[in-house]
Formats: sequence, structure tokens, C-alpha cells
Amino acid sequence: MRALNIKPNMSWRVALAFLPFLALLLAYVFASDARLAENPNDKLLPSFAAMGEAVEQYALNPDARTGDYLMLSDTLASLTRLLSALVISTVIALIFGIIIGILPVANATLGPVVAVASMVPPLALLPILFIIMGLGEASKIMLIVIGTTLKLVRDLTLRVQEIPREQIIKAQTLGASTWQIAMRVVLPQMLPRLIDAVRLEIGPAWLFLIAAEAIAADSGLGYRIFLVRRYLSMDVIIPYVIWITLLAFFMDLALRLLQRRAFPWFAAARSA
Repeated sequence: MRALNIKPNMSWRVALAFLPFLALLLAYVFASDARLAENPNDKLLPSFAAMGEAVEQYALNPDARTGDYLMLSDTLASLTRLLSALVISTVIALIFGIIIGILPVANATLGPVVAVASMVPPLALLPILFIIMGLGEASKIMLIVIGTTLKLVRDLTLRVQEIPREQIIKAQTLGASTWQIAMRVVLPQMLPRLIDAVRLEIGPAWLFLIAAEAIAADSGLGYRIFLVRRYLSMDVIIPYVIWITLLAFFMDLALRLLQRRAFPWFAAARSA
């Protein structure tokens, strides 16, 4: 039997999915044990016990100075910035993606500038945003908005242009206006595709957030990671990185579940 025809069942799929994670975990354990056996004070690869103590200190015990649970307060600060920016980006992308996608005049006018502007590295704009908007929340949110909106607009524009032309022609034949075509033909088909596009932007959005928090913030997951790095506190940094990864994963999972529940026809068509 050819390898491309081998399709694992659900049990094997779960086992195979966990296999790489188990391999990484074992590799870390062996490397950490080897380094700590050679130097018990080594900080590069801390033991799981040390990381557990750090998590307990930051997540379960209030800070002696502020009384806050630092991991919780950092998480809330970062998620507030990230989710605010993604909501803004999604709304802008939905509006302009549909407009540029269905209106030739808008495509000719706005398409080139969106294509060029999306090539600008967003992190290069961070000093400009800090100068113009200050070091507060607005500049951090705006960095994420700039970094994600233009790519979302381009992606959604392409998805709009992939709608079969026959659907547009039939709608016009039945007397639909441009507004009715946008709302009744284009929008329902774009919403599940917009969720896919937002899922792909979760990773870059976290990158922009952490970069902004590392430079100018007094709370947030990125701020905490760069604060403790000066002490080589890998027992704090590694759990924070794992926590950020889990947050991103659960955000992606939530969007997948939303897409499946809200647009079952799209999931059925994709599986077919």
C-alpha cells in the first residue's frame, strides 16, 4: 500500500498528534537533567520543579508590592489589547475587503495602496507610533491593527473576487442593487472565510503585542518576559511562553468552533 493511501483512524490521529510533543518534552527533560547534573545553579534549562515554583509565585500568590496576581493581571492586560485590536481589524477588513472586491473603481483606487502598504514591516512603524501617539495603550493597539488589517483586507478581497461571477449576474438579473448583492450574496459567503483569515493573523498579532509591551509597558505578558530576562529567569520565561502559546491555541480553537457552529454549510463544503 502506498503511504499516501494510509489514513489513520481517530485513535491513531490523537496518538500521532501527541507524539511530537512527547518527544520535545523528553528531549527537554534529558537536556535539563544533564545541565543541572553538571551545574546545579544552571538557569538555561530549569527543572519542572523550578518552573512549578515560579508559576505558583506568579499565578497563585499575590505580589508583595502591589497585591496583584501577576500572571492574571498580565494576561488580562495583554488580552485586552489584543482582542480590542483584532475586533477593530476585523471590522475594517470586512468593510474594505468587500468594497474593494466587488467595486472595480474601488479596486483600481484602493487596491494598489493596500498592496503596497501591506508590505511595510509593522515593527518598523513602532517608534513612529510611540512618537505620535505616546507610550499608552493606543499605540500598542494601533500597531496590531496596522499589522493585521491590511493583510486581512487583501485576503478578503481575493476571497470576494473568487465568488463565481454567475452568482453576481443572477442577482443583478433578479433586480438586486449593489448594496443588496453585497449584503445578501457576498457577505454571507465572506464571514466564514473572514474567520479563517483572522485565525491566520493570531500569531502575528501576538508578535506585535509582545514587541510593543517589551518596549513600553508596565503590565502584560510581553512586558513580564522582558522584565525578568535581565535576571536570566528562564523558570519564569518558559512558563510565560507556554501560556502565550496556549492562549493563542485556544483563541484559534474558539474561532474554529464558532465557524463550525455559525456556518455549518461551510464546514460541510470544506470536508466534501
